[in-house]
Amino acid sequence: MITEISKTRKITGWVIAGLLTALFLYSASGKLFLHPEQMEQMKLGDWRIIIALGEITSSLLFLFPKTNRYGTLLLSSYMGGAIIIHMTTGTSIMMPSVVLILVWLVFYLRAPEFFKIK
Repeated sequence: MITEISKTRKITGWVIAGLLTALFLYSASGKLFLHPEQMEQMKLGDWRIIIALGEITSSLLFLFPKTNRYGTLLLSSYMGGAIIIHMTTGTSIMMPSVVLILVWLVFYLRAPEFFKIK
């Protein structure tokens, strides 16, 4: 059973999804090109390319409606890891927590049938 989504809800979902995807792509480019030394400080320097490629893949899966479920799952895992890294380094978990909430908000806006009790 497919639930019809209002035009406003569709547009809101696409806008937030686009902004989140841009954020993740910018973050991945920072890991690859702009600030690789930050990954060294967190003792993740050897993994920065794999982490960045995972972030790019997850964000692109998240952007498109047919693969949104997989992207949401992968980004949730990624943001969970980011929250743990922030906790262990003593930095604020506010930003990754807000991003994680926004990921799930977009999923709810774009796929409300997933949350229906059958």
